[in-house]
Amino acid sequence: MNARRVVLIGAGPRAIMLLERIIARFGAEAGGGDARDVGAPRLHVELIDPHPPGGGRIWRRAQSPLLKLNSMARDVTVFTDDSCTIAGPIRPGPSLIEWAELWRDGRLGTVGPDAEIDDEVVAAEARGLRGDSFPTRRLHSHYLAWFFARTVAQAPPGVTVRWRADTVVGVREPDTVALASGLELRGDVIVYAVGHNGREPDAATADLIAAARRERLVYVPPAFTADADLSGLAAGDDVIVRGMGLAAIDLVVLLTQGRGGRFTRDGERLRYVASGREPRLHLGSRRGVPYRSKVSSAIQGAPPQREVLTAGRIATLLARPQQVDFDTDIWPLIAGELLHGHYRELFTAHPDRVAGDWPAFRAVLQAHAWDDPALLDAIAAVVPDPLDRFDIASLDRPLAGRTFSRGDDAHRAVCDHIATDLHLRTAPERSAAQGVFFAALLSFLALAEIPTERWNARSRAVSLPVRWHTFFSYVASGPPAHRLEELLALADAGVVRFLGPDTTVAVAPGRGFVAASPRVPGETVARALVDAWLPGSGAAVSDNPALRDLATRHGAELRVADADFTGSLGRVHTDDDGRILSRDGVPAASLFALGPFTSLTEGGAFTRPHANALSLRQTDRTAGAVLAAIPALTVGR
Repeated sequence: MNARRVVLIGAGPRAIMLLERIIARFGAEAGGGDARDVGAPRLHVELIDPHPPGGGRIWRRAQSPLLKLNSMARDVTVFTDDSCTIAGPIRPGPSLIEWAELWRDGRLGTVGPDAEIDDEVVAAEARGLRGDSFPTRRLHSHYLAWFFARTVAQAPPGVTVRWRADTVVGVREPDTVALASGLELRGDVIVYAVGHNGREPDAATADLIAAARRERLVYVPPAFTADADLSGLAAGDDVIVRGMGLAAIDLVVLLTQGRGGRFTRDGERLRYVASGREPRLHLGSRRGVPYRSKVSSAIQGAPPQREVLTAGRIATLLARPQQVDFDTDIWPLIAGELLHGHYRELFTAHPDRVAGDWPAFRAVLQAHAWDDPALLDAIAAVVPDPLDRFDIASLDRPLAGRTFSRGDDAHRAVCDHIATDLHLRTAPERSAAQGVFFAALLSFLALAEIPTERWNARSRAVSLPVRWHTFFSYVASGPPAHRLEELLALADAGVVRFLGPDTTVAVAPGRGFVAASPRVPGETVARALVDAWLPGSGAAVSDNPALRDLATRHGAELRVADADFTGSLGRVHTDDDGRILSRDGVPAASLFALGPFTSLTEGGAFTRPHANALSLRQTDRTAGAVLAAIPALTVGR
């Protein structure tokens, strides 16, 4: 019989992880049948992406060697393991650090030339990689390429895989994929796995683009930093940077080390030696401070567990007839979980620094709302060191309520905050920060237990994708500690200046971009502005023609509405299997989508080992649905 064809639009991490699940399930269900048999099912999978399979565009090898993951090597895997509650077979494999160790020891094996480490800079990094290292994206791309090659090499008889270096421009009714080259491919099932994409400018961005053109200014709109055009930011220019998250950190790296600067040690203090090619960077944002550093301390006390946002509490909420509201129903539980995470670790790992024991203080936490002012007094009574105290409001907005008499005072306050944050998140004796991290992570995972249709409209469109995701990223998914130490060195060298909280930027005709904070006197004027954050969602206005075609022809962006709120998620509507839903809610027979551009609960692509990751569960489920949708592929059914 002729091979059935699955076409994957995209060849990045999500696509290759789906490929692995499809192959694993196909092989398990085929039960070892001989593909030479006339009636044996055969399957061909075609991946289409202009970038080589594995890294895709975001994690591609062809980008600056200075750009890194914000995860440690021990915390990155693309393999299923025994923690995964999935229907498909478990096929374990090495995490990123284990892969590097196997390569160093010559035990990795050969799966193809495209998976070899042929770059001496990357090889040197792999030789020195530790579990707590933050790998470069280049090294990670080799890990992903190896995973792809291994997956293909281990495919059972009857399965073939091909990568085609091309760009999909659309799908013609309903099984033909049109490519930029003019070629058309037929697929029994087509899966969109296009990853992160840009979008057409929103109204505010379009206005800034027009104003910059009119005033002959330099404006860099939201973009993936590796793809942004930074050539207009000249040496010595003043540049206003809005945003202080991961995109801003990458921007600073490219405009400093990327232009020949270097860091040196002066005793314990890091110093920056400028190349003279750097612009002067003025950083501001709503919080006015960068994302919190990644935590490098280890849990030393009682193991993390959910005590507030428990399965029982979630079941009680779901038993009500009304919809779940993130702000009123869930956020107080998450805040309580964070408090428990911090103080559980403090009381059980460092009892010499507190008065009383954990069971007694646990009762205090459970007797107060997370934002009860009396709780702060109760904490102060048993926790003498202010650095050991924790409250959510200060975590979220560390400069809230502060005003500054001079710009230099605001700059110094941000520097002091960064230095304190580094101490709290890296010193072993401050391991309570790791307790907060695990509480945030467990809360993130717990939200997947709430069916998407049970959230009210505002929660789905605003609170979850904006408020919660931004807060989680700020607290638990910030930059490596050394990046913030470098930021302080750049501030000492006069290359970076902090503008303070609630920074706003406007265009003043004849002057340029003007940045100001309502709590800092004066203003900063520059001829260049960078909006250092990633493009927002908007599948229907995506800069990816295939995604735009999907959202406007075959499917639709999910709109949510109830009595209090109406809005769009900007993401393509799918069912829980990843099957595309039409504007009328009818599932497509052979079109699927998987990734951050869909209405599925977002869990990232690669993940931490032994975490029963949502991404692996979703990928396995979609793989099963894809195989079930292939006509006449009756393997094991």
